Amino acid sequence: MNKAQLVEAVAEQLGGRRAAAEAVDAVLDTVVRAVVAGDRVSVTGFGTFEKVDRSARFARNPQTGEKVRVKKTSVPRFRPGQGFKDLVSGSKKLPKEGPSVKKAPKGSLTPGKGGTTAAVKRAAAKRTATAAEAAVTARPAKKTGAKKAAPAAAKKAAAKKAAPAAKKAAAKTAAPAKTAASAAKKTTAKKAASTAKKSPAKKSSAGAKKTASARKAAARRAVTRKIAAPAG
Repeated sequence: MNKAQLVEAVAEQLGGRRAAAEAVDAVLDTVVRAVVAGDRVSVTGFGTFEKVDRSARFARNPQTGEKVRVKKTSVPRFRPGQGFKDLVSGSKKLPKEGPSVKKAPKGSLTPGKGGTTAAVKRAAAKRTATAAEAAVTARPAKKTGAKKAAPAAAKKAAAKKAAPAAKKAAAKTAAPAKTAASAAKKTTAKKAASTAKKSPAKKSSAGAKKTASARKAAARRAVTRKIAAPAG
C-alpha cells in the first residue's frame, strides 16, 4: 500500500478524500519533525518512532567485499508495539470493525528530556503566533469596515428620507402649475367666445348702417328727381 492507497483507505472512514489526505500529511509531518528533533513518538499498541545515533564504523561493500569507513550518523527507527506484534503474529484476531489497536490515551506521545517534545512546542508556538496575527489583522479590518459602513448607512438613510420630501415638493410644484394651466385654458376659451359673439354683432351693425345710408341716399335722389322734373 502506497500513500495514495493509504489516503483512499482513510477517506472511506472519514468520508472525504481531501480531509483524509490532510490528516495523513499532518500525522506524518508531525512524526518526522519530532524524530528529527530527537524526540521519541510512542503510540500505545502501535509502536515507537525514535532517532538512533550510530557511531563511526567500518562496513563491508557487499559487491566488492572491500571495507568502507562509515561516518557517524543518525537514523530513524520504528519499534512496533506489543498490540501490533500480536496482531501480526496471529495471537490476537484483527477486529472486523473499529480501530485495530486501542486508542492512544493521554500522554501516549512520550516526551523527550525536556518533558515536552520539541515538535509539540513548535506546533503550539506556531498556532499561538498565527492566532495572534489573525487577531491583529482582523481588528483593523473590522474597524475599517465599520467606518466605511457607517457613512454608507447614513447616506442610505438620508436618501430614503429625502425621497418622500422630494416627491411632496414635486407634487406641490406640479399642483399650481396644473391650476395655472387650467386657468389659462379657461381664460383663453372665454376670450375666444366673447370675440366670436362680438364679431357677428359688429358685422350686423355695419350692415345695418350701410343699408340705412343706402336708403337715405335713395330717398334723397328721389326727392331731387321730383324737384327737377318739369311741371305739367
